[in-house]
Amino acid sequence: MRPSRMLAVGVPALAAGLTAALIGAGIPAQAAAAVNYVALGDSYSSGVGAGGATGSCAQSPHAYPELWAAANPVASFKFAACSGARAADVINNQLSSLSASTTLVSITIGGNDVGFSSIMQSCVRDSTSACESAVAAAEKIASTTLPGQLNTVLAGIRAQAPNAKVVVLDYPDFYDLGAWFCIGLSSADHQALDTGVDILDGVIKKAALANGDAFADVRSAFSGHELCDWGAWLHSVTWPIGNSYHPTASGHQDGYLPVFSAAASKAGL
Repeated sequence: MRPSRMLAVGVPALAAGLTAALIGAGIPAQAAAAVNYVALGDSYSSGVGAGGATGSCAQSPHAYPELWAAANPVASFKFAACSGARAADVINNQLSSLSASTTLVSITIGGNDVGFSSIMQSCVRDSTSACESAVAAAEKIASTTLPGQLNTVLAGIRAQAPNAKVVVLDYPDFYDLGAWFCIGLSSADHQALDTGVDILDGVIKKAALANGDAFADVRSAFSGHELCDWGAWLHSVTWPIGNSYHPTASGHQDGYLPVFSAAASKAGL
């Protein structure tokens, strides 16, 4: 065979051999592609309750975005999630972290838009009827106003990061309704709060899928680790009050992180 012919045949063969070797070693052929990850959202992404939170956005090194970025070969990581963020805050203050080079985005959003903080204050400080009324008002906002806000946020992400895989995560149920004993609040409060979370998560899921994004549901991961369970991954009422009803470090490590990791892996990242 002439040398030029050998070269023409040999190069593709060598490339195929390298690809096969990578696959055989369990390394995807696209592993060398740069992952530029941006974490957006509210306190459930910034890591309130996980410990070690710093700065005005209360960002924790134990939050699931930090854990994922530390465990994966990312080319860049921007942590834009901020405690207290609403949909408008993401649009006005966080989308600037995105660019055409962004390849992965995570976000939790919606809880503050339906009045998460005021709901919890009503349920902790007031009567069961006040708690149920607050939850019902939040459910109405979730069903009427929130869908448009979520669509605007997700469209904004796509406009700023057209090449990114977007993973939209939701919120865990707060209480194990099957627990035989639980201190604090009434069983009616527990039921109302979990129902409210489920309605909110359903709205978030619908918006994510309508925008062509991945939806990552954490409720199954937290099952058996809600409030009223031994080894709960959520804070009950705490001091400072801001940690209340937020995931602990274990909630991020063993709850949010595996769910997000699975979604990112499914997206090829």
